[in-house]
Amino acid sequence: MKKALAIIILLILVFHYQGLAQTKILRQKILSILSTKKAEVGVSIYGLESKDTISINGNKHLPMQSVFKFHIALAVLHEVDKGKLSLTQKIYISKEDLMPDTWSPIREKYPDGNVKLPLSEILQYTVSQSDNNGCDILLKLIGGTKAVNDYIHKAGIKDVSIKATEAEAAKAWDVQFNNWTTPLAATKLLKTFYEQKIVSKKSFGFLWKAMLETSTGPDRIKGELPPGTLVAHKTGSSGTNKEGITSATNDIGIVTLPNGKHFIISVFVTNSKENADANEKIIADISKAAWDYFVNKQE
Repeated sequence: MKKALAIIILLILVFHYQGLAQTKILRQKILSILSTKKAEVGVSIYGLESKDTISINGNKHLPMQSVFKFHIALAVLHEVDKGKLSLTQKIYISKEDLMPDTWSPIREKYPDGNVKLPLSEILQYTVSQSDNNGCDILLKLIGGTKAVNDYIHKAGIKDVSIKATEAEAAKAWDVQFNNWTTPLAATKLLKTFYEQKIVSKKSFGFLWKAMLETSTGPDRIKGELPPGTLVAHKTGSSGTNKEGITSATNDIGIVTLPNGKHFIISVFVTNSKENADANEKIIADISKAAWDYFVNKQE
């Protein structure tokens, strides 16, 4: 009996150290990708079923840009789940709600405002197309950035700060840094969302679909993955200042593998002196390395 137990313990230790060796190889591959880049990069990768974990600068406070629209959508859907809001309710949008100098498919479609859109449509614009005006309309609806920040913290995700609206962030370069997360916190939030511990099954289904339909950042997490791969994700992007620094090229999401399993990936590229294409390729290369790791693991 003791001999059998010893063999079992030995096998467990062997598999454990094999797993550590494999994740170490992936970590080294990511570090190799980053070695020549003039950028600070935060990475968090987690196998939802395998529990494999890799992080680089995982506890760094990094600017989110539009990644925070995922957090806002969760807060709005929480209010829907409580019955305080409804996806079918109509929200009035005035011309004053539509900032002129910002990314906004809503404004492109309704340049004069004076329109009522269902909450579901505003959420889809905000998540799937990263509409900045839609974002601030949602923030106004649920009580501002503090309401979102408090909700996310109460959900157990502490290493996040949400303090500025899109309109406020557009006024000065430094304001964007008030909205930050750590890569590990972003991955933890995605995990909590996927496990349906933060919104109802119905709300999960709605937001999952919106994230799968994300049209921004096709060359980031999805960039080097096989065509048709399901990626539920949310991007974030900043401008580039006069010194040639790009503060944020981000993408966080959940990738579905060929065997139906999943991995979460959060990549934040900040303080970058690389061009826009190079910043996106950093994310794509890391995503492909993670894909190869998990696909090989299932064989």
